[in-house]
Amino acid sequence: MQRRNFLNLTGSLISGSLLLGTNDLYADTSKLKPDDHVIIIGAGLAGLSAAYELTKKGIKVTVIEGRNRLGGRVFTNKLQGSDLFTELGADWVGASHIRMQNLCKELNLTLVDNSFDYSLILDNKFYSKENYPVNEIWKKKYNDLLASFKKLSLNERKPFDKIDWWRYLKSQDIPSVQLDIHELEDSTDFGESIRHISAAMALEEFGQSDENDEMDFKVKGGNGKIAQALADKIGSEKILLNKKVAKINQKLNSVEVICHDGTVYNGNKIICCVPIWSIMNIIWNPVLPAIQMDAIRQLEYSRVVKNTVVFKERFWKDDSTSILTDTLSHYIFHSTKTQSSTKGTLTSYAVGDKAYVLSKMNDQHIVKELCEVLKPAYGDILKYVDDGKVYSYYWGSDEYTQGAFAIYRTGQWYELRKEIGKMHNNTLFAGEHLANWQGFMEGAVQTGQDAAFALLKN
Repeated sequence: MQRRNFLNLTGSLISGSLLLGTNDLYADTSKLKPDDHVIIIGAGLAGLSAAYELTKKGIKVTVIEGRNRLGGRVFTNKLQGSDLFTELGADWVGASHIRMQNLCKELNLTLVDNSFDYSLILDNKFYSKENYPVNEIWKKKYNDLLASFKKLSLNERKPFDKIDWWRYLKSQDIPSVQLDIHELEDSTDFGESIRHISAAMALEEFGQSDENDEMDFKVKGGNGKIAQALADKIGSEKILLNKKVAKINQKLNSVEVICHDGTVYNGNKIICCVPIWSIMNIIWNPVLPAIQMDAIRQLEYSRVVKNTVVFKERFWKDDSTSILTDTLSHYIFHSTKTQSSTKGTLTSYAVGDKAYVLSKMNDQHIVKELCEVLKPAYGDILKYVDDGKVYSYYWGSDEYTQGAFAIYRTGQWYELRKEIGKMHNNTLFAGEHLANWQGFMEGAVQTGQDAAFALLKN
């Protein structure tokens, strides 16, 4: 967020050889035969991207999805009695997200501006974007730290994986106020406190992000249009909703997928694009290797809640308004930017323990909390609240994910993904949890496409 506005580090580590690439995961994949049938588990962006690439080459696919909708963690929600919509799931396409930009262009989807100017409420004091507290000495040192890390070899980077991001910053003599701000800013990237995150992961992510922290664009009309456009290209008859997978049987050149409703699907290969929680709830025959299952059990997902409140008028005036806070509401932004209406919405994006506490509140308490938080910036705004309904989703209790996106703790960044993503007989794995772009739609699309390319041997 705000920190990248002064870093101007737009070079990508992904283009180098230091980070895990999906080519490493799929190196031993055998090429598909023209009449092979690929079963894809999961109709999120990873699964739909994989199915789309295979369909373009004439490969038979069947997509099986447990939910009653497309998109997975892409979840566009239309507001009642209005043409307005907000995203309860993935929000942003970054300027560095080339796969997503190319895919949207291919699908004739328009990307619109979704960038924000950041302000801050800290200790009940409001700091506008003009007087956002930045320590110039620390700013230069932090810039130098990221630049130095980019020059290290993989072996030289590995020790940074043994320390969490908070401790690392503390060891660099960061001023206390700047550490508080880093906790608030950086935890929105990871979905949990920076005390839980590998310093190596943080250094690599922040080094590859653009100056807006990849919070640049969204799809006109809602990100859900990506999933629908992919489904239209694949063919809706090939995508089966409400099909929760119970068991997978694999033989030498065949696979059998059995769903909880008793339906059975047979094919030659599987691309499994579901989150870790869902992988663990599938019975695998033969079983997943012990080392792979151990890695799967270790990986956790972040707790994120998004709470959207509708206001009768946009009292905040600036369409690009967003405010980082040290309260339960955490990060508040204008979520109907580029949408024409007198009404508007503010969305609270909260993580970790804050998200859990907010998830237990009723609408009235959430509205009151949000309005109280914003008093230092706008005064009493309760009078602007429309009907008091909160459009909310807590990903920490989602049936299929038990979290918003994968988080890599200390000691996990360099090794865990390699173990989780290893092929198992005729099954390839994909999803944002295996990507270098953690927690973004770009990561899901990248891994889904690369799994398909590996089968096609492109």
